[in-house]
Amino acid sequence: MKELKADILVVGGGLGGVAATLGALRSGRTVIMSEEFDWIGGQLTSQAVPPDEHSWVEQFGVTRSYRKLRDGIRQYYRDHYPLNDASRAWHDLNPGAGWVSRLCAEPRVGLAVLEAMLLPYRGGGKLTVLQPFQPVAADIDGDIVRSVILRHRDSGTEITVAADYIIDATELGDVLPLAGTEYVTGFESQDDTGEPSAASHAQPDNVQAISVCFAIDHVDGDQTIDKPENYDFWRTYQPHFWGGPLLGFKAPHPRTLEITQRSFTPNPDDDPLLVDADQRKGGGDENLWTFRRIAARQNFLSGSYQSDICLVNWPMIDYLEGSIIDVTEEEKARHLKAAAELSCSVFYWLQTEAPRADGGAGFRGLRLRGDVTGTGHGLAMAPYIRESRRIKPVTRIVEQDLSFAVRGEKGAVHYRDSIGVGMYRIDLHPSTGGDNYIDVPSCPFEIPLGALLPQRMKNILPAGKNIGTTHITNGCYRLHPVEWNIGEVAGMLAAHCLDHKLTPHQVQENDRHLADFQVQLSREGIEMHWPDVQAY
Repeated sequence: MKELKADILVVGGGLGGVAATLGALRSGRTVIMSEEFDWIGGQLTSQAVPPDEHSWVEQFGVTRSYRKLRDGIRQYYRDHYPLNDASRAWHDLNPGAGWVSRLCAEPRVGLAVLEAMLLPYRGGGKLTVLQPFQPVAADIDGDIVRSVILRHRDSGTEITVAADYIIDATELGDVLPLAGTEYVTGFESQDDTGEPSAASHAQPDNVQAISVCFAIDHVDGDQTIDKPENYDFWRTYQPHFWGGPLLGFKAPHPRTLEITQRSFTPNPDDDPLLVDADQRKGGGDENLWTFRRIAARQNFLSGSYQSDICLVNWPMIDYLEGSIIDVTEEEKARHLKAAAELSCSVFYWLQTEAPRADGGAGFRGLRLRGDVTGTGHGLAMAPYIRESRRIKPVTRIVEQDLSFAVRGEKGAVHYRDSIGVGMYRIDLHPSTGGDNYIDVPSCPFEIPLGALLPQRMKNILPAGKNIGTTHITNGCYRLHPVEWNIGEVAGMLAAHCLDHKLTPHQVQENDRHLADFQVQLSREGIEMHWPDVQAY
């Protein structure tokens, strides 16, 4: 078996993994990063989800390198796309003019910018990227992980990678069980966490739905696909709290749980420059076409785009039939296949049965844009994962630490060991246990270093949704800029510990060591506290 060695191994090349890699590389360390899919970037690229961000993202509340990513995406459009004059001059360019985010863009552009950010280190020999590889085993010596075995997704070839620090940046926290790291899954009980929104008893298999997203446009002609194999099952499928069939424009409002009617209007003649993607004003999903639109044709020179491109990450594609965490490979594959079949069924329903404003049914000009998502089958390359295994941490973040209903004008808890900031409502999608949305107003919050530290293991760090949140607080710590912040700090922490011959726990416990590390974070543009802003 081939063996490789680096200072730091980052397993998983999603947003947290790329940020961890960059953080470690900027600190002068060698890194091996693996990724199981053909694209790095995770939820931004292979999962095809436009970034979910807070309302002040253009001014503050993200790390310098995350802002560099956002600026790079906008500059890529200015350099390579046929923008019209008004859009080219738009400082806060939103290429898709989607209402979910101030920066809705095609996933390949995010991929191009992320790859460019890594290229100097690949050329300089400091970074090795292994794709597509998955972790399958680990060599453990007490509370130290010596190496991880990675297996090629297609060929089955295995590589052993030894490193001083292992960073788990996988979407599901896949390294944690391999490395014997204590973790939890699903709903904790209210007796355990004291959270107002927690369940009465622990439900480890009850996790947020996964979704297989896809991109569509609307052009002339009949683009109807073959009827999906299990379409009749999904056509009659109805969660008890939904207010109608899952395949329909009626669904619960995430914040009020009232059954509301969404609209769907392909290619409206709206002005992209008038779109105000401010989450304080609502979720923006009243019109599903513009909700997560990733290319607004009117941003570009006339004739450049036949149609807008719309990213489908809507309530009706949330897969509720089972968890893919800690199940057999056969069961995981079955659920992933069924989630993809649900998405295909939603698309077919849109083409053939969805009610139109003119009284007709179906939008036969809808077309899957697998070229946009990088696949032949037309769906996203990877499922959108909202919830992961979570470490049992030194510091656990619970709902009452940041809920506006609990904290009020005091704001979220301030941590002495803050290593970043984030903001989003506690936004949990319906779950595999049959629960409706949980959507709770949040205060702008901090990220405690203790939430990145396993209670026992010494050299493994989480870099994404696998930090020490709960099922509830995962709902706001899982978003793009927070995942990036977590990953960036994990990479810098590993490098810092190697430089100063410290353990992560020593950095967190000792005021002087912590202050030294926080000074380093500040110099790298990582904000650790919020200015005076209000909850929403």
